[in-house]
Amino acid sequence: MEALSVPAALALVAGGGAGLSPERRAALSVSLPLLQRDYRFERVWFWGCIQGVRGAYFIAEGLGPDRAAPRSRLYSLNCLDWSLLTPATKEMLALAEQVKGRFQGDPSFEYSLAEINAEAAARLVESGKEPVIKEEARLIATIEQIDREVGVVPRGAFVKTPLGSVHENRHFEGLSLGEAKKLSSYFHFTDLVNLKNKTLLEKADLDPSTDFLDSLEHDIPRGKGSWSMQLEKGGTVVVLRSLLWLGLTFYHVPMTKQFGYAYFGTGEKNLDLPFML
Repeated sequence: MEALSVPAALALVAGGGAGLSPERRAALSVSLPLLQRDYRFERVWFWGCIQGVRGAYFIAEGLGPDRAAPRSRLYSLNCLDWSLLTPATKEMLALAEQVKGRFQGDPSFEYSLAEINAEAAARLVESGKEPVIKEEARLIATIEQIDREVGVVPRGAFVKTPLGSVHENRHFEGLSLGEAKKLSSYFHFTDLVNLKNKTLLEKADLDPSTDFLDSLEHDIPRGKGSWSMQLEKGGTVVVLRSLLWLGLTFYHVPMTKQFGYAYFGTGEKNLDLPFML
């Protein structure tokens, strides 16, 4: 969610019990603008919070002119002091998937892979690396995975230029209430997966400038098996909640430019989802 609209946006996603204390909100209202200035970001998004056993990680993302370019991610333990995270790597993502259970809340905490996956630990030892993964690396991988799998934007909010860069659509005035109730009106704001597999006939009715992302209707389990959709605030706000990453909430106010998502959870994927449907 946009840094400047955090107080209002938090009120829209609070239906699931998520939120921040007044002290945390006040700290963010001061630190996020300074973060944008110091790192010279064009925009700053407040991503959310991953709750650990002994502490919480508050996450922010910095964006440049191309909204589809890799984002700079930062974390804070107190909503005031921010530390820049390194980009996620394939190795980091693979190792983080081996770790189960709650985060500890300590970036320097080390998980022993020998206790989790002996084969992965042996490969690291053979390559001259310690068979451990730090919680900071797990944090990086988890944020990347959540953004890839459940980061959501409404159709038409972003446009792709002929040169391939992605920018905010200045003509976007929000979805109509009828369109806002359809899962097909929302896209994953990440690399394409399903759109590449569509036939030319299926792509014939798509606008390449706005329909360049994958729709949520193709998620597995299909359709609303992965998402819960509600109308809240007297039917004036559409809220989507991920059932795969419990704690991810997206909101959109139809007929306005207001939309965004935030994550408030433990950073654990709901692997039992197929058995819950």
